[in-house]
Amino acid sequence: MALVACGKFSSAQAGPGGAMPLPEVAVITVQAKDQAVDMEYTGQTAGSRETEVRARVGGILNKRLYEEGAVVQAGTPLFQIDPASYQTQLASAEAAVAMAEAKASQARREYARLAPLVADKAVSQKEYDDSKSALETAEASLKQAQAQANEARLNLGYTRVVAPIGGTTGVASKSEGNLLTTADSLLTTIVQTNPMYVNFSVSEGDMLRLTKQLKAGQLAVPGKKASNGSLGFTVSVKLSDGSSYPRTGKLNFASERINAQTGSFDVRAEIPNPDGSLRPGQFVRVSLGGASRPAALAVPQRAIIDSPFGKIVFVVNKEDKLEPHPVELDGWSQGQWIVTKGLKDGDRVLVDGYIKAHDPGMLVKPVPYVPTPADGAAVKPSAAAPAAAASATAAAK
Repeated sequence: MALVACGKFSSAQAGPGGAMPLPEVAVITVQAKDQAVDMEYTGQTAGSRETEVRARVGGILNKRLYEEGAVVQAGTPLFQIDPASYQTQLASAEAAVAMAEAKASQARREYARLAPLVADKAVSQKEYDDSKSALETAEASLKQAQAQANEARLNLGYTRVVAPIGGTTGVASKSEGNLLTTADSLLTTIVQTNPMYVNFSVSEGDMLRLTKQLKAGQLAVPGKKASNGSLGFTVSVKLSDGSSYPRTGKLNFASERINAQTGSFDVRAEIPNPDGSLRPGQFVRVSLGGASRPAALAVPQRAIIDSPFGKIVFVVNKEDKLEPHPVELDGWSQGQWIVTKGLKDGDRVLVDGYIKAHDPGMLVKPVPYVPTPADGAAVKPSAAAPAAAASATAAAK
């Protein structure tokens, strides 16, 4: 009576028979629809091609011809080894070729002179055979000398060390004046960072569940299985600061066997990196997108309650009374749990208001739930949500 006299309470706010008003709870009406499924893993970036630049010949390192950390093209000169001794070897080999050519020419002339005479028996068969053998020996010696000259020419060319691939150069492991040997020939490394690889692992449990869902038709993925064993998932990456990398990639490898060291399957993705913002060795969060659960039911995370009997949700029935429903969950979809058992299309699930209404059979006043960013991008406000939000704001005032 005092509240009514002060204007703090009105009959419109009272429940049936002048009792306390019904507790107001926020509900969401679940609908069977295709639910996007994202699978997230921890990965590490790596260059799509990583190579060691080594010297093929020994000698004194005369000069480094590149800037450490610079991006170079394939064939760019990187180091110069002292070529003096290899120039001398080439000159000697070329002289040997000239001598072998002279001997071969002499043997050809001798053979050409004796060939018509042997038919007239002007020379003995032995002389003719000896000239033919001498020609064959001279020609073989010429080929050997030419091969040695080619080898000397190659060794001279190897004194100028060039980039085998295009990419970003590393620190030079040898400085000018060092003596290089074939046993200690590493000069630097080159990493190709466009495209970038992202290596990650999929647990055995996830792989078994994925295979089971695919066979049962509970999961739809884009495209068909590729020849490398991977499916047509889209790959997106989150960096260590929480920001999303603006480009997406694709899977280009999936192992057929379990890694004995990690107990999981090794998987690799390829992502464009034209501006070089991704660096090898970064730890990132890898999301596989594009898959969906056909005709699935999903509820916000906060609607799920842990009870001694497992996971449950409260459903508001047609009489606006609370009913606890045990549920089974399978997967996470953009801030929502996918429910495989315990709910049906059109059920009204309590999301907010447990403090005011938590007893089975309790009569409540349901209002549309206003989603928050924490509920994920897949949750969209219903048409009645703005009105419910305005009503809640007015009640608070």
